[in-house]
Amino acid sequence: MKLPTIKGFDEEAFNKYLKNTGLLMLGRVGSLAIKMAVSIMVANYLLAFNNGILTSAIAYTYLFASIAGLGLDQFIVKELHQFPGNRDTILGTAFWLKATAGLICIPAIFLAWTIRPLADIPYHIILTLSFTGLFQSLTVIDSYFQSEVQSKYIMQVQIVGNFISALTKVMLIMFSAELIYFVYSFLFDTVLLSVGYFYVYQRKGRNIFNWNFNKELAIRLLHFSWPLIISGIMVSVYMKIDQLMLKEIMGHNGTAEAGAYATAVSLSEALNFVPVAIVTSLFPAILNARRDNPERYQKRLQNLYDLMAWLSLAFALFVTFAAPYIYKLFNPEFAFAAPALALHVWGSIFVFLGVASGQYLIAEGFSRLTFIRTGFGAAVNIVLNLILIPKMGMIGTAIATVIAYFCSTFFILLFKKTRQQGYMMLKSLFLITAFQKIFNRS
Repeated sequence: MKLPTIKGFDEEAFNKYLKNTGLLMLGRVGSLAIKMAVSIMVANYLLAFNNGILTSAIAYTYLFASIAGLGLDQFIVKELHQFPGNRDTILGTAFWLKATAGLICIPAIFLAWTIRPLADIPYHIILTLSFTGLFQSLTVIDSYFQSEVQSKYIMQVQIVGNFISALTKVMLIMFSAELIYFVYSFLFDTVLLSVGYFYVYQRKGRNIFNWNFNKELAIRLLHFSWPLIISGIMVSVYMKIDQLMLKEIMGHNGTAEAGAYATAVSLSEALNFVPVAIVTSLFPAILNARRDNPERYQKRLQNLYDLMAWLSLAFALFVTFAAPYIYKLFNPEFAFAAPALALHVWGSIFVFLGVASGQYLIAEGFSRLTFIRTGFGAAVNIVLNLILIPKMGMIGTAIATVIAYFCSTFFILLFKKTRQQGYMMLKSLFLITAFQKIFNRS
């Protein structure tokens, strides 16, 4: 693939990782189309109130998912990249850490529910979904294939998993299933992916039963990852707390309004996998540049920010104008969520840039800053929700979320050691580097 000459663009590095990233993106776009179509079908079948119960329960348990993940994923990639010979020990240690954390989350969720239950949602729904953290322990295999720049295998698992998941939900609709069966189906999705990860790992000549646990490595991983654990909790809070606060603050109509708002959020966040897919695939190249060529390292980071900005701006503009037409696919009782979608989607710009800058923070050893900035974003989101929801309903929720995303992403401007990266993101956001490349080419 021959690309036009652009100053600061490393074509060799791009071509090296294009195949892995391209295949990953292609597979996930296909999966997304199926997933979005089925989610619309499910929402139209359940209608706003029951959809509010289902999505709010998922959001509630999602708040604990970051604890079960322990913030280990990127550290696993980094460890495997540096010490490929220790594969079985690294994966085994990370797996048992995640499994233990997932098991602990089950009583933790019960305790949280006892203290502050959600209106209209029976506990048995929450209990069912609380096992999600335990069953997602095998995601360490995803990190392994990322470190090998072989994410296409994980893509295959996700495509098959999403197809089976979609088929399951369509069958539930065809047989007029009750709400609880849709709850079971979401837990089944997690189990299905774990089985897929296990199968593809074994099929490639590796053996999960060779994994072993190392106490010293576990302590070291937790030492480095604890800021990301807190960061993950904060990310969960400021990505999901808005729906829960909307549900509780709006009183009698809160559950139905939360169900409608959930459709806007799912559409707005539909492409949030894109920055994750791109960044995780390119992370080994960024690490190599940091080690070998500081100038190339900075250029790759700027190119990454540019790509994130261009993609997210295009997506936000498209969804803003298309929102009223998108909601013609839904039952008419969801139509009032269209303006919330048109607002909420602008937060994707800061999500894209935040994911990219997060890799920089990890590469530079600034992982503690990740939970500081996400904590700040979470605090902003909660405060603004308390102010705006009583006055503006779901529109206020959408506004609060976008502002919180912005504050979290550009919080690094407040610190001297990371300020330059903030300036680089601003240059990408305002298309300054895009114009520079165009004029330099001419």
